[in-house]
This record gives sequence, structure tokens and C-alpha cells, in this order.
Amino acid sequence: MNMNVEMMMRNTVVREFDPNKDCLGVEDVERRCEVGPSGKLCLFTDLLGDPICRVRHSPAFLMLVAEVGDEIVGMIRGCIKTVTCGKRISRNTKYTTNDIEPPKPLPVYTKLAYILGLRVSPSHRRMGIGLKLVKRMEEWFRESGVEYSYIATENDNYASVKLFTDKCGYSKFRTPSILVNPVFAHRLVVPKQVTIIQLNPSDAEVFYRRKFSTTEFFPRDIDSVLNNKLNLGTFLAVPRGTYSPDSWAGSDSFFSWPPESWAILSVWNSKDVFKLEVRGASRVKRTLAKTTRIVDRVLPWLRIPSVPEVFSPFGLHFLYGLGGEGPRAAKLVKALCGHAHNLAKERGCGVVATEVSSREPLKLGIPHWKMLSCDEDLWCIKRLGEDYSDGSLGDWTKSPPGLSIFVDPREF
Repeated sequence: MNMNVEMMMRNTVVREFDPNKDCLGVEDVERRCEVGPSGKLCLFTDLLGDPICRVRHSPAFLMLVAEVGDEIVGMIRGCIKTVTCGKRISRNTKYTTNDIEPPKPLPVYTKLAYILGLRVSPSHRRMGIGLKLVKRMEEWFRESGVEYSYIATENDNYASVKLFTDKCGYSKFRTPSILVNPVFAHRLVVPKQVTIIQLNPSDAEVFYRRKFSTTEFFPRDIDSVLNNKLNLGTFLAVPRGTYSPDSWAGSDSFFSWPPESWAILSVWNSKDVFKLEVRGASRVKRTLAKTTRIVDRVLPWLRIPSVPEVFSPFGLHFLYGLGGEGPRAAKLVKALCGHAHNLAKERGCGVVATEVSSREPLKLGIPHWKMLSCDEDLWCIKRLGEDYSDGSLGDWTKSPPGLSIFVDPREF
């Protein structure tokens, strides 16, 4: 190791973030760090004056800063929760070929940590500060009984991938897709053949636990997510004539007589947590984008797709808990996305976004613009604890991907 780097490491103090004195220093580092794919266009995040906003709603969280002298030169956030890592059949269940239905699998839970918001000032990179922040955060994870830690990064963020896979012992695990759709100046039409029902939080909890509890990364505290003030609602789409808001008798009744097809999703108000801004666009691109918005606003009946105002700060709604069954499920998902678009339009958002498994069967029903989306986000994982939740499942880091994942909106 270079002598200057060794000296910098010794002079770098990693400590817990103090909101009373660190906010300005953290904001300065954030401003100097470009986030997003390499290229001329860069994505900047405005945390609206709250550096811990993206972990604040998790069951347990911590933010650390790296300090050299009186200058903050880096930071990292981490949070902990309990999620589904697999499924099993109850040992008390006896099944014979005479049974009408096989026994339903039960979720296997594990204590999982998530690292996000790692930043190091450009003037202090390649000095081991990022590594020191990660190691200190992992110490807190282990003290808290965490079994696994994971991070999300862009595939082409080579510095981040190298840090975590080469130096921190993480392995590439999942490659979900981030799908982003603009919010147009006109409303989208929801097909008349579809009925959309809003579920209350308790009904939504029953629904999700019944159908998604064995889905990878499903949060055990789903009730906390659904009752959070940022959750704008859970919406169920069914073929017209099967159910209606007036005839709805609850999730338990629904599963006793389910329609042939259905779809569900929930909407999270990320607009009140942070805002994004695309910088680096040419004047020509800005003018063309503005022109499409003007035409769409003046002639809404033409339903011309317009480029959202992404070159100034904009908010987003995040769609999560997306799923469905039946031959028309993808079309019902598309109808729900249209409904979510109209909700985002009413609340002044620039885009709606979701993140799903790259193998998700309903992915075809999710409208998105490829230029705004990311086909392959990269999740890397590391095993921290030796005692696995269920010995029969083995090491989660070596498990093959399933068709679906459940992306927690608190961490997007």
C-alpha cells in the first residue's frame, strides 16, 4: 500500500452521522458525486435536506461519515430488516396423493442488511476510505445479528463493483430491471373491461402475506410498509363483472372465489423523500423535450407521448408489490400502471418507476421507456453470519434466482 494512502487511512475517522453538525458537509460531498451510468448525462439526487431519508423508514438504520480533520470526505448508509430468503414445507404437514391440494410452502426468513448511499469525495478516492466505511458498517451489521448483507449498483459502475466484489467479499447475486415511465401531460385511459379496487392496509397485508410471503426479499414487516404515510395505496385489478368496490368483502373472501385473472400493485410516494435531476443535456435536447410537453398539454386528446421535465428537479412514485395470476394478468398490470400514472400526474410527479426480477413474467405488461430504464441493475450479496435460518436450504448466496423478487420501497 502507498505510504500516502496509509497515512490517509490513519488520519481518517469514521463515526456516526450527527445531524446537528454534519448536514452541510454531507450535502457538499453529495453535490460533488455524480450518480448514474457513465456518459455525458448525470443523475443528481436532492435529499431535501434529510441525509438519512432513504433509510429512515427501515426498522433499523445507521449512517456513518468519514472525516479527515474537520472535513467530511465520505459517507455510507445501512439498514436492517427481516426478509424471505427461501421456502419450505412444514415438518408437521403430511401430504398424500389423495389430498386435493399439496401443502402450501412456508417462508424462511433471514436477517438482511442493505448498504446504500456510499459516497467518497472525488479528491479523496482510491485512498481506502470507501473500504473503511464498508468495513465499519459491516461491524454494526454483525453486532446486530445480521446474516447477509447486500448492495445495489449499476453494472457499469466498475469502481463500485470492484470495491465490493474484489475487496469486500461480495458476489454477484441478482440482476433486476428498473423500469421507468414518464408522466405525460394527458391522462391515460384505463380499459372499461377492467375494474380497479383500492384495498385498505389490513386487507392488503392479508393479500400480500397469502400470495407473496415466499417471494424472495419479501419484508416480514409488510404491515409497517403498508401503514406508512408514504404508502399511497394498494390497488387490485380484476375483469369487469367479477368484483367491484361495492361488492368487495375482503381478501379472504376473494381467495375463496378468485377470478380467472387478477393483478395487484402498491404505490409509494418517493416524491416526498427525494427528488432527481438529469444534468448535462444539450440545449437542443432540452428544447425538443419542452416542445413535446407543450404539444401534449395544448392538444391532450392527441395523447402524444411527451418527455417529462427531467432537466430540473422532479419527483417520482415507486410501484412495488407487483404481481398477478391468470391469462390476462399482464394486461391487468398494464391497466394498473395506467391508474398509477394518473395518480402520479395528479400529484405532480415526473416519472413512475418500478423494479422487478429480470425473469418476471409480468414484465411485459409494465409500460416503460427504454431510454429512462435500466435493463440490468446489479445486486451483490455477502454472507456475514455462519448460522443460517434453515440448515436444509444451505447458503442463500449460492441459490438460483426465482421468477420474482419483492423490492422494498423504503430502500429504492
